[in-house]
Amino acid sequence: MNKREHFLSERLANFIADSSFDDLPPEVVEKAKRHLLDTLGAALAGARTEPARVARSVMDSTGDAILWGTSQRTHARDAAFINGIAAHALELDDSGGCDHSGAVVVPAVFAALNRVERPVSGRELLHAIVLGYDIARRVLEACGGYSAHNGRGWHSTMTCGVFGAAAASARVLGLDARGIGAALGHAASFAGGLWGFIHDGSQTKRLHSGRAAEGGLTAALLAAQGMSGASRVFEDVWGGFLRTFAPDSASPEALVAELGANWKIMRCSIKPHACCRSIHSALDALIELTKGGSVAQVRVKLSEFVHGMCGDREPVNLASAQMSMPYALAAVLVFGHAGIEAFVGRARGDERVASMMQRIVLEPDASLADLDEPEVTVTYVDGTVRSLRATIPLGDPRRPLDDTQLLTKYRSLAADVIGHDATGSLAHAVLSVEEWTDAKVLERLLVGHARSYESEIS
Repeated sequence: MNKREHFLSERLANFIADSSFDDLPPEVVEKAKRHLLDTLGAALAGARTEPARVARSVMDSTGDAILWGTSQRTHARDAAFINGIAAHALELDDSGGCDHSGAVVVPAVFAALNRVERPVSGRELLHAIVLGYDIARRVLEACGGYSAHNGRGWHSTMTCGVFGAAAASARVLGLDARGIGAALGHAASFAGGLWGFIHDGSQTKRLHSGRAAEGGLTAALLAAQGMSGASRVFEDVWGGFLRTFAPDSASPEALVAELGANWKIMRCSIKPHACCRSIHSALDALIELTKGGSVAQVRVKLSEFVHGMCGDREPVNLASAQMSMPYALAAVLVFGHAGIEAFVGRARGDERVASMMQRIVLEPDASLADLDEPEVTVTYVDGTVRSLRATIPLGDPRRPLDDTQLLTKYRSLAADVIGHDATGSLAHAVLSVEEWTDAKVLERLLVGHARSYESEIS
């Protein structure tokens, strides 16, 4: 047995158990509240989508946990699954964590609230969320990072996110270090999720966040009942998570590097555009370049990795359109924005978008690293040519949405589902969550009327 890796695994569980809200710097607390608000807004709007509706239809358990955006209640584990799907259903949830940490961690934590008899304070809730973001990202970095892990075909939102959901749920449930270690052990065997959806625009991707949330919560609940979990989960042994999921890229020391000092939520982004984050910088560049006049052609120099992930030129549904750089760029040229309305069915059927896509040329460049931002070159109708690379996309922590932009996005997503008054009350509660003695006040504000809509966003 490799003693160093065993020590790393123990340190991770001990850190989760021993960490305190008071350990969090003020900037971490403030950022966590922003991501919580953003996730809830995305989930409320996502409750209107077909994947969320279908997920609700196949669950028939009863319980106390609220299915966000509806008046339904169900078992905690089903709520984590369904709310996790809703949070990721519109591709508007945050990124840069496991990758989609908010859609995994927040539904799991809220569901866990319904499995404890004592009131859980807002400080405890927020602290658990920060821990979930932290652990999920650390597992991804231990796999070698986003491009290495996802490049092998694993979808890190699920494979790594399940650990974040387990850690956050375990904190809410009050598990000690031994119990947390067991939860992480269970989570390792619950991990999964493939990028196979990318080839046909299937809705499977939407399920991954919900499955990770439900899996992490279930892992913690089982550990709370004394079910033992694999203790050598991150060791270099046969059946260990890193050897199995990252055999050529594992960096196990990343699990505890700067533990408690470098909070991983601080690297996460809030999305201004309703599509894959790898498309955002190209959109930012194009939006800036369109200020120079009418566009005749757009050429994009991008990495082979992003081209393989986002190069589809024939999107067939919402999911595939949101993963298509040619479509997203054409939509911006036609509609002037890349919000959710630019990707729904009536927009995809707009002949102007199909025509504009013919003017979009993607040029994969082997010299670019996987996650290098693309360079956009525009040829205007007058023959002028300009190029721009947005090295820091809008919503990145180095270029964050301001408070007005964040609240505008949130209100646009939540108000039609829970009403304007509840939208305001929920925003106030989230942004002052550390003052609440019982975090369930937030959940009660998430009741809405998503099921009353005649047609879901598709």
